[in-house]
Amino acid sequence: MPPARLMLKPAQLRLIQQIAEHGQLQLAAETVGMTQPAASRMLAEAESRVGAQLFIRQPKGMVPTEIGQAVLRRARVILREMLSMAADVTALRSGEGGAIRVGAVTGPAVSYLVSAIREVKQTAPEADITVDVMPSRDLLGHLAAGEMDFVLARLLPEFDGQDFNILPMRDEKVCFLARADHPLSRRDRVALPELIGHEWIMQQRGAPIRQAALAAFADVGLTEPRNIVSSPSLLLTIAYLAQSDAITPMSEEMAELLVRPPVSAGFAILPVRQDIRVSPYYLLDLKRRPLSPLAQRLRDRLAAMSRRAAPG
Repeated sequence: MPPARLMLKPAQLRLIQQIAEHGQLQLAAETVGMTQPAASRMLAEAESRVGAQLFIRQPKGMVPTEIGQAVLRRARVILREMLSMAADVTALRSGEGGAIRVGAVTGPAVSYLVSAIREVKQTAPEADITVDVMPSRDLLGHLAAGEMDFVLARLLPEFDGQDFNILPMRDEKVCFLARADHPLSRRDRVALPELIGHEWIMQQRGAPIRQAALAAFADVGLTEPRNIVSSPSLLLTIAYLAQSDAITPMSEEMAELLVRPPVSAGFAILPVRQDIRVSPYYLLDLKRRPLSPLAQRLRDRLAAMSRRAAPG
């Protein structure tokens, strides 16, 4: 018999399973919400499709035949998978399941994204959420290619803003970080000219935080420091600071994470009074690619947090 003829409907599989469990057609019919005559017809149709008897009627009830047992084993697997599929679909539709990939520059990754993910995970622990922290240019490239669901990044002129749904978030404040026993960390106030002669480790040239720091020096008539190590790696930056008297410009959110409990990693924010800011970042997703319920749920949490943090 061709394999297609052997295909049974889910309702038939459920009836076969219930007959095997109860041993009586009447009880099986009641369990699946059918009359006994309707269940008898459905069983006869299933046996006709299989081309063999599935149950033997004995005084103590209905017992599966050898072929019936083979069908029953498969039926149980199929029905379990169908239940699992239904649960998966329900979780996906409710935003409590699925997989998403999002990205952020360092500041909002620390100040917003961690908290938003933790809130979502409280009710959706099995949600598969991947987070990349990288420069805005890389984030926008991944987003434009459809490789990320949304990003927290700065808009750049080489990307067409009309491709994105754009929600303004906030700007980043830049501070200067050094190891806790740095000679300048014990001062009540540090002026920018006092920093020039020190060793520095900074993000690669062109990175917004580095540019903002150098612009602050330029605003008071200073050239940029001459002793600079350049690296985009936060891990290398932390290691370098820990082993030297170097200074680094860093987003305030990241610096406070390293300085305050529970991390308390042995660093200090130097008491420089200038207010140094980086251009604002935005919550961006592609107009042409609707968000999944899980991605929309996480995005909504971020938007709500941004509204709460807004002045006024």
